[in-house]
Order: sequence, then structure tokens, then C-alpha cells
Amino acid sequence: MKHLLSLILILITTFSSQAQPKLLKADAYLNVNTGKLVTPANLLVEDGMIKDINPKALPENTEIIDLNGKVLLPGLMDMHVHLDSDFEGNWDYIYKESSSQGTIRAIVNAEKTLLAGFTTVRNIGQLHLTPELIDVAIAEASNKGLIIAPRVIPSGHMITISGGHGDLSLGLSEGLIELGPRDGIVNGAFDAIEAVRYQIKHGAKFIKIHATAGVLSMEEAVGAQQLSNDEMKTIVEEAARHHIKVAAHAHGTKGIIAAINAGVYSIEHGSLLDDEGIRLMKEKGVYLVPTTGLSNVVNDMVDKMHAVMAGKAKYVLPLAKENLRKAIKSDVKIAFGTDTPVIPHGQNAIEFSALIACGMSPIEAIKTATINAANMLGLSDRGELKVGLLADIIAVDSNPIKDIKTLESVKFVMKDGVVYKNEK
Repeated sequence: MKHLLSLILILITTFSSQAQPKLLKADAYLNVNTGKLVTPANLLVEDGMIKDINPKALPENTEIIDLNGKVLLPGLMDMHVHLDSDFEGNWDYIYKESSSQGTIRAIVNAEKTLLAGFTTVRNIGQLHLTPELIDVAIAEASNKGLIIAPRVIPSGHMITISGGHGDLSLGLSEGLIELGPRDGIVNGAFDAIEAVRYQIKHGAKFIKIHATAGVLSMEEAVGAQQLSNDEMKTIVEEAARHHIKVAAHAHGTKGIIAAINAGVYSIEHGSLLDDEGIRLMKEKGVYLVPTTGLSNVVNDMVDKMHAVMAGKAKYVLPLAKENLRKAIKSDVKIAFGTDTPVIPHGQNAIEFSALIACGMSPIEAIKTATINAANMLGLSDRGELKVGLLADIIAVDSNPIKDIKTLESVKFVMKDGVVYKNEK
């Protein structure tokens, strides 16, 4: 009964906070379309939405939130996170934690992410050796206001081949644990259909596949294609019947091209992307989610990593930067992604500097986490500060166009009209 009363109190408090009108008074807000600061910046928020900008009159009982000296932006979006995991050079916890322990870990990391200014994330595959879909549970709890978390787009279990990059039993003794389609492990088109249907049935809103091998796993190759062309095409077609899009983890050139031709909506990492891949991505409107900021983090912990992982990281990460430069120069559509926890949760904004180091302008980097991410998700209710959009709003100390690192220290966070952070 005590727990039930606490839950009711949380829900009432959240609803009341949303309903009371609030006026955010800041020095300026960033128009993410133009890259220009707009003044004055008085945003009226009501019922979780931006009701007016620089209103002439205020509703009764409007709460004034003084953000003097601050610049407002729309809430940021990270399109490649794993909330249920942490990384310190290994994934040992995968074999030790239950789904309930993984959920607690995800709740802690979700709060760090929201307080860093990321109000929407795409959880692109869970990293726990458990049948339950942890990210779906987190998404539902966030939507109900039960936890301090971003809006979460869940994908459930990653879909991969036996012994592939997403097979979390890889490296365990033969027969100790064997996973199947419900866990995302497929061998053939029939398995692929079952895997997709199972994730969607239980709440996945995006599907994640592994088109190629990866870096931070124990298979020897990093770029080799894993899912077959037929398996990838089957997955995309089945997901499309449910109006669900597919993201493809893909490092190697052949696998990138196969995934694009299969109809995926985004390429994750794209480390060995070549000219043909770039051409196809532009032709088909496929997004790249490069996750380049993790390079420095990985370099600092190579000595803690298994030799197989370390060797792959040393080989592929420098190439990934060079190929991202080519993709940026070619105007491939890019959405922001960090691959947290490789970049630690709450430090997601490190990725902005990495994008700029590869040739992107500050405003284009910010667009990857606002307008571009919203477009990739097919969501028109966020990504900008405009009347009628969600009141997902952050504030920083300076103009991020001139000082991108200010986004690494967000001072104010509002999601759905509720204030979760307000620091001076």
C-alpha cells in the first residue's frame, strides 16, 4: 500500500507540474535551422507543450523560471545508446546480472542521460543475457513518469547470427547457454521473421540488426558481413509490415552496402564506408549514425581490453574517422549517436566535438542531435523550439555555436514541461 501511495503521488506531482503554466526567461534561444540566436527568449510552457514564444500576456498562476545568462535549445537526442550497460574494457557483468539488476542499471543510466540534456534516446539493443526486453520496460516507465529518464525508443534484442557480434553467449562453453530467435539469434529467413515479430510483439519500436562483425566483441573479424543478404532483406520487409524501421550495425564495406540494398533506415558506425556506400546512402536517403567520439575513450582503455578487441579497435577506429570526413563532405544525412556506455552515460555531448573534428560545422553538429534525429525517427513533435512542439528544453551558459563544449555542461533540463534540473 505504501508503494502504491508513493506511485500515485509521483503521478499527481508530474501531472500538476505539466499543467501549471511556466515562463522560461533566458537571454536567447538557438534557432537550430539557421544557427542564429534569437532574443528575447521568453517561452511559455503549458500542458507539456511550448504554448507561446515572447507572449504579450500570461495565464494566471504562471510560474516564472529565471534563466538569466542562459541560452535555450531543444532537448538533445542520442540515436545510439545502451542504457542497460556499462563498459570498463570488458562486458563481464553480462554473465552475472539478472534482468531486474539490468533494469536498475538502466534506470541509473537513464537519469544520467536526461540530466545531461538528452530528452530522447534510441536504445539500440540491450546488452544483458536475459530474455526480458529491458529497454521496453524503461520506455514504458519513462512514458508514465515513474522514473527520471529520457523518452526512450526501444528496439529489444539485437538481431544477429549465431556466433555473431550480438550473440551475447559468444565465448561461453559449448552448450552452456544457447540463444534463439526470441533472443535475436537467427540462422535463416524463417528465424529472422520470428525474431522481428517477437521484438515488435513485446514493444520494440525500432529493429537493430548486425550486418557485420564488430569491434568490442570476441569474433576475430571486424568488418566481415554476418547476416546474409536474404536475412537482412527479410528482416526489413517484415519490420516494414509493422511500420517499423531497421537500423544496421555495419563496419565493413560489403556489409554496409548489403544493408543499404536491403532497405535499412540507418547505418550505425559505418567505419569502412567507401565511395559506393556513400553514393547509395545519398541515393536512398539512408542515415549514418557514426559514433565517432568513442575513439578517444577506447584508446584510453585498450590496455584493459581483451587482445582481440584491442587489436580490432586499433585497426578500425582511425579509418572510421577518415571515412566520416568523406561522408560529411559528401552531405550524407547524419544523426547523432554515441554508443554509450563506451562513451560513459551522461557524457554523451562529447560526440559533438568529435563530429566537428571530422569537418562538421557546429550548427550542423547540433542539427544531428535535434532536427536530423527527429526526422530519422519520423517524429514532428520535437527537435526545435517552436509553438506547438513538446516542451523538451535545455539551457547552457553560452552560445554553443561559438563554444560547443558548453553542451557538455547543461544547466537546465525540462522534459514534457517538467523541470528535472536547474543549476545556476
